[in-house]
Amino acid sequence: MFQGFKEFITRGNVLDLAVAVVIGAAFSGVISGLVEGFIMPLVGWLVGAPDFSGIAFSVPNWRGDTTEFPIGLFIQGLIMFVLIASAIYLFVILPIKKLQSLRKTTEEVVEEAAAEEVVLLTEIRDLLRAQSGAHSPSQTS
Repeated sequence: MFQGFKEFITRGNVLDLAVAVVIGAAFSGVISGLVEGFIMPLVGWLVGAPDFSGIAFSVPNWRGDTTEFPIGLFIQGLIMFVLIASAIYLFVILPIKKLQSLRKTTEEVVEEAAAEEVVLLTEIRDLLRAQSGAHSPSQTS
């Protein structure tokens, strides 16, 4: 029983998943700090304080009281989601894609140069074979 548990825990997939969860939690703090420390103040500076949590509507219930629906909390959460998603895209995904495209172009140039060299070497080999085949002693006799 303990051996099976040990094998399960030390599998690569489980360890990779554990590392991903820890890194994701740390990265979440970074992105939240970026949104709360930079993007939300920037939005507040541009359009005013973006606080929608006070928006609500009331509906009478069956007891004669009213039930309040704080729809502003949903709106605030939705705006935060859009801002966090855009922050991740603009400050993480786009720079990484740019770096990958720069690295890929240099790798492609090296591969294209190697492919051209292979074609040239193949042509030289074929010419040498043709020349050695035309001047072989068995054909000149």
